[in-house]
Amino acid sequence: MTVHHTTLSLTSHGGTPSFVDITGDVRRAVAESGIANGICAVISPHTTCSVYYDEWAHDRLEDGTDFLQQDLNNVLGKIVPDQQGFPPADGYNYPGEEHFVAVESWPSAKEYLPGGDRSQLLNADAHLKANLMGSSQVFPVIDGELGFGVTGYIFFADWDRARARGRRCQVTIIGE
Repeated sequence: MTVHHTTLSLTSHGGTPSFVDITGDVRRAVAESGIANGICAVISPHTTCSVYYDEWAHDRLEDGTDFLQQDLNNVLGKIVPDQQGFPPADGYNYPGEEHFVAVESWPSAKEYLPGGDRSQLLNADAHLKANLMGSSQVFPVIDGELGFGVTGYIFFADWDRARARGRRCQVTIIGE
């Protein structure tokens, strides 16, 4: 059995959820792996991001979000509205004072709190949406290719709207 790992480097745009079509990158990783038959796991290591499988709708909004992605965001927004203010605003408890203090003590605090701006951590909604959507997908690899049809696409979603930032996605192919 062979195991092949690839890390995709992605960028989210902030302001609204970011949706990135990673299908081509995952197909390339499968081809580079040399694995003919097995499975391909696509995983987000970020707690406010998801990996999901859906159709590409072709029609887009100005920020590049396709209509089906916007519909998904609208439906999730009915279940988990965007966090707008500091807790306990909007019915959210997170983040609390202890979390702010902990993040401010991290060596990477400037990355999470640019300019000391605590509002950059107002992402309870992003955590909850990621939990609902899931952080990974597994696909069959059949005869050296992903085992799904032409209408299927793999998307990475960053639900955290706070700011643009670099993101990663792990792709692991296992098989023979």
